[in-house]
Parts: sequence; structure tokens; C-alpha cells
Amino acid sequence: MKFTLSWLKTHLETDASLDNIAAKLTAIGLEVEGVRRPGDDLAPFTVAYVVEARQHPNADKLRLCTVDTGKGQVEVVCGAPNARTGMKGVFAPPGTTIPGTGVVLKKAKIRGVESCGMLCSEREMGLSDEHEGIIELDPDTPVGAPFADVMGLDDPLFDIAITPNRADCLGVYGIARDLAAAGLGRLKSADIEPVAGTFTSPIDVILDLPRAGSLSCARPGRSGRGRAGRGSARRRGSRGSRRSGS
Repeated sequence: MKFTLSWLKTHLETDASLDNIAAKLTAIGLEVEGVRRPGDDLAPFTVAYVVEARQHPNADKLRLCTVDTGKGQVEVVCGAPNARTGMKGVFAPPGTTIPGTGVVLKKAKIRGVESCGMLCSEREMGLSDEHEGIIELDPDTPVGAPFADVMGLDDPLFDIAITPNRADCLGVYGIARDLAAAGLGRLKSADIEPVAGTFTSPIDVILDLPRAGSLSCARPGRSGRGRAGRGSARRRGSRGSRRSGS
């Protein structure tokens, strides 16, 4: 089963570190098979500002962009049709592994001009198959900011093994409850909305309890098994209602 840290924290109030949470999960019988930190994979990618985009001197379909990375300015050769002066995009420096292709980026001369990095498309970032242009970020996005933080892609992902006897932990709330019981935080109250009935029950229930504090529960429902099945259920329900005090 997979869930993110932010999802877990919608049910569990805790300041425990990622490693402590993983260790506690395994300790209570929810074996952690892996923890993926996407923010680590995307750490080299930052927000960059295109100071100037001009025609490549030796290629009609390429642009030569002067890019402010937040740590200085570099020249980047870009073939995207939407590369233009004043835009903000995602910059990858030389030495970066591009997620969508697995290629390790290197400085290279493209049509006689050295390119010191890349402005990335969604496909190159592994976000989608879109590659007709580079990613365009909001004009107010701070230059040099980590791309993963800006896009909310830094949320760690847990992968745990659920044994057949732990169906109660097939939901994130159940996992949060177990962690809270193990002392790793406080379980938040579940915001459960009551479900109003939409039909009149055909079963009359009479509570004739022998002592105070006894509890007898009944839940009428509808079946899709046909008229005979509903009739049988009604007859069995009628006999059960007369014995509800037992």
C-alpha cells in the first residue's frame, strides 16, 4: 500500500522525522518496503528567468537564451517555440539526470554555440507526455527556488506491506490510528458526516432490553436479489425483531 507523508498527516498530528515514522511502522507490524523521496531526485532543478531569448546565429529553429538561474547567468540553446524573453521556466544544470529520459546532461556545442544547461519540458521532467514547449511558471515564482517545492512534488511516498489480518490498515486513517497508539503522535478526529436515510424501513424493531446499558443494533438495507429474496429477508427480520431483547 502506498501513501504520502502529507496524506498521513491529515489524520496524524506528529513532528516525527521520516526515518522515525518508517521505523515505527515496521515495529508495529506494517513493514516498510520503501520510502521514495521525489524531492531528492528533483533537487538540481530550479526556477530560472529568461533574461533574453534571441535567434541562434546558425539555426533557424533554435533560440539562444541568456538565463538567470539565481546563482548567475548562463547561455542555453533551446528549440522550444515558446522560449522567449521575460518568461520563467525550469532549469537543469550540466550533470543533472533528466527524469523523463534518463540522460545525463552535459555541456555541449549546438550548431557552434555552447549550451550550459537545459530549459525543460513536462516530458523531460517526467510529469506528462507534453513536449511541444518548455514549462512556463508563474511570473511571481522566485528565481532560484527548487522546482519540487514550487510544484509540491517533494512529498515523500511510503510503500508498506499489509498482511491479510490487517485489513484495518488498508486505509490511511487506520495506519494513523496505530501510529498514535504506538506513541508517535495524536490521532485527529475523523470528520464523518452522518448519512441520512432515503427510504422507510420495512422492518419494525422493538427494543425490550433486560437491563440498563444493554445495546441491540439493527441496520435495514436493500438487496438486489429479487422479490423472493426481499420477502425472505423481511420474514427473517420480523422473527428477529421479536427476539431483539435476548
